[in-house]
Formats: sequence, C-alpha cells, structure tokens
Amino acid sequence: MISLPGYAHLINVAMALALGLLVGLQRGWVLRERAAGSRFAGFRTFALIGLAGGIAGILFDHARGPATGLLVAVMVLVLLGYEHTSRESGRLDGTSGVVALLTLASGFLVGTGERLTGTAVAVVMVLILAMREQLHRWVRHLNEKEVLSIARFALIALVILPILPDQPYGPFDAWNPRKLWMVVVLVSGFSFAGYFAARMLGPTRAVIATAAAGSMVSSTAVTASLATRMRDGTEGTPILAAGVSAASVVMFLRVVALTAAIAPFALLPLIRLIIPGMLVSLVITAWYLRKVPRGPTSQSEEDVPMRNPFDLAPAFILTALVMALTVAARWVLEQFGDRELALVLAVSGTVDVDSTIITMGNLPSDTLPQTTAALVLAFSVTLNTLFKGFVSASVGGWTKGKHGALPLVAAALAVIAGALVMIF
Repeated sequence: MISLPGYAHLINVAMALALGLLVGLQRGWVLRERAAGSRFAGFRTFALIGLAGGIAGILFDHARGPATGLLVAVMVLVLLGYEHTSRESGRLDGTSGVVALLTLASGFLVGTGERLTGTAVAVVMVLILAMREQLHRWVRHLNEKEVLSIARFALIALVILPILPDQPYGPFDAWNPRKLWMVVVLVSGFSFAGYFAARMLGPTRAVIATAAAGSMVSSTAVTASLATRMRDGTEGTPILAAGVSAASVVMFLRVVALTAAIAPFALLPLIRLIIPGMLVSLVITAWYLRKVPRGPTSQSEEDVPMRNPFDLAPAFILTALVMALTVAARWVLEQFGDRELALVLAVSGTVDVDSTIITMGNLPSDTLPQTTAALVLAFSVTLNTLFKGFVSASVGGWTKGKHGALPLVAAALAVIAGALVMIF
C-alpha cells in the first residue's frame, strides 16, 4: 500500500512527465522535417527533461544537494546541446533551449507541489509556441503607433496599478486610488481590445464581440469606450450604438446570474422587473444592426479606419464621474445610515450594481422583504443604466453620444414602468 506522501510524489512525477511529453509533442511536430541528429531535442528528450525537473522538485526539501546537482546537470546539457546545434546549423535559434529550461522549471514546480503553477507555465508555453505563425503575422502588421500603445497600456496596467495604495482617501474616505485607476485600465483596455478586434474580425463583428465580452466585467467601461469611438467618427454610429445596447443586455443577464448565486430570495421578482428593460435593449440592438450598411462580412486591415488605440481622455472623464458619484453615495450613507438602507443600497449601485447585489446577499435573510429587495436591485440597475447614458453623452458629445444614451434611457424607463406596474 503506497503511503499518502509517496502517492502524492508519484502523482507529481507523473504530471511532470506528462508536461514534458506535451512540450515534446509540440517541438517534435515543429521540427519533424529536420534531418536526424540536427535537432536540439526531440519528443523523448523533452519528456525526460520534465521528468528530471519533477524528481528534483521532490528531492529538493530533503536532499537539496542532489536535487540542485540534477538541475545544474540538465541545464549544462541544455546549454551544450544548444551550442552544438547552433555551430552545426550555423543558425542562432534560442527557442528550443529556452523551452527546455522552462520545461525543467515546470517539472520542478510540479515536483515541489506547485501543480497549478507548473502546469499553467507549460500549457501557456505550448500555446505560445503553437501560435508562432499567428504571432509573427500580427507583429509584421503592427505600426509604430500601435507598438507605442501596447507599451503605454502595459505601463498603466502592469506598473502603475500595482504600486497605487489600496486604501481609502478623500472626503468620506470615498476614493481608493487603486480601484479608481482600475477604471482607467478597464476603459483603455476595452478601447485597446476593440481596436485590435476590428483589425482581425472587421468592425461590425468586433464591436458586438468586445461589447458582449467586456460587459461581463464592466458595461460602464464598455459604454465609455464605445462613446469615444462615436466622438471620433471613424466608425459607423449605428454599429457602435448597437454595441452599447448589446452591452446593456449582457449587464441585465449578469445581474440575474449574480442575484441567483448571491441573493436568490430576490431573483423571481427581479426578473419580472428587469425583463422589460432587457427586451427594449434587445429590440434597439436589432434595430441599429439593421441600419448597419450591408457589405462584406469582414474587412481587411487596410480597410479599418485608423484611430488612436490608446486614448486616455475618456478613461479620465469616467474616473472623475465615478469619484463624484462615490462621494455622493457616501454622503447619502452618512446622512441616512441604516435608517434608509434600501436607498443607500440603490444609490451605491449606481456605479457598480454588483456591489449592491453582494451587499444584499450578505444581509440577514429577513432584513428586507422579497419584493422590496427586488425593487432595490431594479432601482440600482436603473440608476446604473441612466449613469451610463450620461457617460455616453458626456464622453461622446451629445450630437453623436445621444445614439448610445437614448437607448439606455429607454431601457431604464422600461424598468421603471415594470416597477410601477408591480407596485400599483
């Protein structure tokens, strides 16, 4: 009978070997045309490298010397193999050498018990290797402005965001620098994704795809991003307005799903309340899509209108609006406290409906009656929808932004009408 630690070690070794086989399969397929003896490493070699890493990981805690010696020996063999292959072929190609070292590291992580991390490293590496042709094609078609935009987005998302303090400041302690900067990251990120999606999918499909996917995170940020493109005028207004309405539909669905998971006692009356708004958004989306000029299902990259893929102005406008609204919500909380819990919950969801649902789900089950809880959530959804309409008009300018704002106002009015019918 295998002891529990022994069984765990056996699983770790098997996983390390499997990851090595996975990497070896990809590298063997890519290098299958090369003559025997001219390849840096093949299917079996990568499998053994992964296995060696797994064994070293298991030994590391109890026999650090042998484990380190095994790792160093494999790394030396990898370096010698790379040097020999480069000299014989006359080509400098470090991919296989780096892949071998990362395979060793993945096996080592799995051997030490970090199965998820080791597996993620190996799988992502294989995915990147398999996308070689696509990545090269994308790089060939990038221009200087796009490369600069990628660098700027990496700066605000990977450098500035992590170093900002994650604690409250300002009036009523309403402003959290990291959360506010996250608004900037989301808006610019969705604009960024929409730009490159248009390069790959064509403008029409890209708008709907990015709007639907982005709304799973923040429909407000998606609305601000699309309003920016309305303002620029480089794309058709109907398809952008359809994207705003589609984002609203996804927001309604997300609210229903989150309520079912966190506050199920309010689910059924909430569905009856927000269905009119969702139907209005669906109808308006379909209506705008019918106004999109008919043409080819996709466009080449040269046909996609050029615009700045990294315009921070709309992100800063939305952040300022969020800051003002958050202070207002905290003022309501300060003035009314628990006496007007329903009002506080509804107003606090103006910027983020999810926070209202989560807060309500954490309340004792008898704090609010079922119908009242549903009305609070519906009111929060309505305020959020109206806020997004204001964002569309502010960021996009009334002349063009109204095409995104008016559908949102119509959806909000439909929810209000449903609430009035329920009340009276």
